[in-house]
Amino acid sequence: MISQLFILSSKGDLLIHKDYRGCSAHSNVADGLYLKLSSVPSDQAPVVTEHDGCHYIHVRNQGLFFVVSLSPSDSPFMYIELLNRLASLIKDYCGDLSEAVVRLNFALIYELLDEVLDYGYIQTTSTEMLKNFIQSDAVVSKPFSLLDMSSVGLFGAETQQSKVAPSSASSRPVLSSRHQQGEQNEIFLDVTERMTVAIGPNGSLLKADVQGELRLKNFYANCPELRIGLSEEFCVGGSEIRGYGCAVRVDGCQFHESVKLDEFESNRILKVVPPQGELTVMQYQISDSLSTTLPFHLFPSLEREPGSSRLRMYLKLHCDLSPKSQAINVRIQIPVPKGTSSVSQELSSPDQSAELLPSLQSLAWSIPRIRGGTQLSALFKVDTSASVSLPSLLDLPPLNLSFQIPSITCSGLQIRFLRLPSERLCPVHTWVRYLTQSDSYSVRLR
Repeated sequence: MISQLFILSSKGDLLIHKDYRGCSAHSNVADGLYLKLSSVPSDQAPVVTEHDGCHYIHVRNQGLFFVVSLSPSDSPFMYIELLNRLASLIKDYCGDLSEAVVRLNFALIYELLDEVLDYGYIQTTSTEMLKNFIQSDAVVSKPFSLLDMSSVGLFGAETQQSKVAPSSASSRPVLSSRHQQGEQNEIFLDVTERMTVAIGPNGSLLKADVQGELRLKNFYANCPELRIGLSEEFCVGGSEIRGYGCAVRVDGCQFHESVKLDEFESNRILKVVPPQGELTVMQYQISDSLSTTLPFHLFPSLEREPGSSRLRMYLKLHCDLSPKSQAINVRIQIPVPKGTSSVSQELSSPDQSAELLPSLQSLAWSIPRIRGGTQLSALFKVDTSASVSLPSLLDLPPLNLSFQIPSITCSGLQIRFLRLPSERLCPVHTWVRYLTQSDSYSVRLR
């Protein structure tokens, strides 16, 4: 049983609040909650937090905090699943999930909450059932326009985004009466992999784990059975290697309960009748057995300038992707010593930027994009107070990388086909998108 539900922004603003038990929250409750929740590392599992005598559990999604208050006797796992499902429902009905989307569609989200929860008790989270009761349409913050040049590259060349999603359907609400039925006959399959990597100061690999998932986003009402063909070389655990290419071996995988597996062992084919909205078809894990090289290698060097309290930090970043691939939104969080007053920088290219973040006691080195096979460098001169000793000046925690690599999976998993029965009444467009991104990618400095 839920007493209260909150959706907080990344800055702690109260976006959505529902009080199911008359425990009207004071204005400082959300502020106090945010201070506690923001102190939890983003890669840590959801935790139960105690605040002002109440117990709260939360999940983070797209920079937002989804929080519920519950009694100590309740099972937290059910509410973790509820919060994740609520985030998926907002994406289904609003097309995306962000602070701007929540602000624009607060009326629709409150309508969803009224149907999902009744007096704090869960009623349903089924997209198929809810579409019979939800009357509001989403407010789309950026509707598709032929004049939108965001997907056009240098000299008018098409980018990868324009080739994959020319109709911008991936950010469109799944359930909306504003779109004609004929415009919604599209099915997206996202293959997303998140890397957890730890690298020692000498460049040795300490840990390399991958969490992957196959997620469908279906715009096709009354969709028939969909057949998903995985790589023939896909192996689970210690099973025998199949096919003739490089093996794609995972330690374990889990399937949605609606997935039929009668052809999985023989042909690596998954069969599912997807509902409108999002559906996680399969999740898989890989531990310390990557078949590909790491996408990045970072070589740090730290030294103190003689006779001063200045620390010189020289970083070389090498992108080990193929020259045809590139990483985007690369950001390197570099720790700095306590008492840092200022930083001067020398970057190897003008499109890079760096910023000192005193509240996080770190530097943020941002790189919009980097192509495979290239190397970038940065020199930072960090001025600290004279009272900082040499051991504490050089004793810094690991630095962290965040990035996205479109059109690539680090495991090598590929989708051979997405097939629907040929005897359907209208054409359906199917799309497959690949993305590798960092979950935790750390490099020890000492």
